[in-house]
Amino acid sequence: VSTYLKYMGTLRQMPPKNIKRRISEVIDVCRLGDYRSSQIGKLSKGFRQRVGIAQAILHEPEVLVLDEPTIGIDPIQVVETRRLIQDLGKEQTVVLSSHILPEVSMICDRVLIINEGKIVAEDTPSNLAERLQGSEQMEVEIGGPVSQVLPALRALPGVANASHRTIQGKEIYTIQATEGQDLRDAISRAVIGNGWSLLSMNTIGMSLEEIFLRLTAHEEI
Repeated sequence: VSTYLKYMGTLRQMPPKNIKRRISEVIDVCRLGDYRSSQIGKLSKGFRQRVGIAQAILHEPEVLVLDEPTIGIDPIQVVETRRLIQDLGKEQTVVLSSHILPEVSMICDRVLIINEGKIVAEDTPSNLAERLQGSEQMEVEIGGPVSQVLPALRALPGVANASHRTIQGKEIYTIQATEGQDLRDAISRAVIGNGWSLLSMNTIGMSLEEIFLRLTAHEEI
């Protein structure tokens, strides 16, 4: 590993004294200390990925581009690689190309979505969700007869739609508000006023998968 990193430093025409210093630094950052003298070909794919990242940051680039860095590695290495990328992102710009959208949500603070070679959106995941969702969606667990609760929710001012499903014995209602409406107080009053039990209330945000599907099926926003 260290011989390969030295070779890569030489190819990049780094000063010899800098190469030695940076090899120690990147081996530490990428947690490769126990494998400094190991043959790269005998390492697991996860550790080979780390070696690849180590050589990519050896010359201290301002921007680091990583393409599908967790593909094909075991779950423990996936977690370690994500943590490494997040740590690197604190010191430099990291551009992550990935089709694993939950991973993008966990790692990235800004998202750029490309569809058929065209940039269709660029923003933070939360801002994209807010712009696309348009109105608030809530998930509420209510203790009460479904035949009464569901019509009451649908009749509330500001409710665009309400649906019901039973999950492990829990009566869950999904409520879509019209744009700009905050329904929390109205829902609470309706439940209490009818003598039902309000067991939980949560705002539902769009996942990055939903954002991606919405954007790639419609025009640029």
